[in-house]
Amino acid sequence: MAMTTTEKILAKASNKKNVVPGDLIMAKLDLVLGNDITSPIAIKNMLNAGINTVFDTSKIALVLDHFTPNKDIKSAEQCKFVREFAKNQKIVNFFDVGKMGIEHALLPEQGLIAPGEVIIGADSHTCTYGAIGAFATGIGSTDMAAGMATGKCWFKVPSSIKINISGAFSSSYISGKDLILNIIGKLTVDGALYKALEFMGDGIRNLSIDDRLCIANMAIEAGAKNAIFPVDEVTLKYLENRVTREYEVFSPDEDAKFDSCINIDLSEISSTVAFPHSPDNVRIVKDIKEKISIDQVVIGSCTNGRIEDLRIAAKVLKGKKIADGVRTIIIPATNTIYLNAVHEGLIDIFINAGAVVSTPTCGPCLGGHMGILASGESAVATTNRNFVGRMGDVNSKVYLSSPAVAAMSAIKGYLSAEFED
Repeated sequence: MAMTTTEKILAKASNKKNVVPGDLIMAKLDLVLGNDITSPIAIKNMLNAGINTVFDTSKIALVLDHFTPNKDIKSAEQCKFVREFAKNQKIVNFFDVGKMGIEHALLPEQGLIAPGEVIIGADSHTCTYGAIGAFATGIGSTDMAAGMATGKCWFKVPSSIKINISGAFSSSYISGKDLILNIIGKLTVDGALYKALEFMGDGIRNLSIDDRLCIANMAIEAGAKNAIFPVDEVTLKYLENRVTREYEVFSPDEDAKFDSCINIDLSEISSTVAFPHSPDNVRIVKDIKEKISIDQVVIGSCTNGRIEDLRIAAKVLKGKKIADGVRTIIIPATNTIYLNAVHEGLIDIFINAGAVVSTPTCGPCLGGHMGILASGESAVATTNRNFVGRMGDVNSKVYLSSPAVAAMSAIKGYLSAEFED
């Protein structure tokens, strides 16, 4: 029976020859992820059920990233609780201040994700890991508790949408963020509800790993269960010296069934922004006639805090000054990315332009800390959501963009993609 990549991975994980969309399966897990917000609930649920040990101390990842370094007493207590659990359980992959990073940038960087694996995370953007050929999806804290205890999770096998990619971006200022915003605009926020987005086509080779991680990250903004990319030479180069364990690469059968197909030519993608208050409220920047003034720019998050994102932001900001009245916050997604940015001179460029640089943290993305908006304020951000009150007051506004657009907007003081080559 012909199967998609997602179906093949889930069939293997559930010890079945084949699966079809709608099947209910129990799958073996390769990794269970939680953060400082979701882990305490999961841990309490597991312990309250009378289960005192995790199924495998090397297959649990606990990352303190949302409110860390701790912003208040409550967040400090949450992190303390997770910290003590990790110590008592001897959790191998525990990441705290000093060695932590934003979870969905950190885990691939650390080699904890490999093609063909099944990963669940108590965070909706766990779908990021499909960028390197894994089945990865977000779940709730109760499922995380069950996963930590048993090493298994039930799934309904999703049907799939084919995203066929051709061509190459027309400019270095265009990136995966512009592409995924275009895709979400086509699908809408519930257009891929509980479906897999399977990316394929000759144009995939022109997307970097950082592009793919960004694209897969935001699949959930279209309602998708997961996103998945083919494992090609770009993927294998990224995995080299990161993943030393054996893994299996899957690809779809030629006659695999898809619900629909979306064809996208990368050369036709332009700088794109999602207007308040939804990721599917997209507009092409060059078509925007009104001048939209801003108070803040945030470049970071699990979507766009990677080294390529910082490089393009630095390219735009080099030798320039940020407009008066625009608070610009740069957040490298991991310490490794931070160090690379230091060594490449990117941090100098940011600070000389008038920006501030933060330790790795989710921070303002979820309205946590390090850049909360007041009533009436507007921000351009490279984050993944812009719902009402997402980054602060319910009367604030968030415009989602690429790092290039965010950096140029910081210079101009209004939403802009007027790049200078």
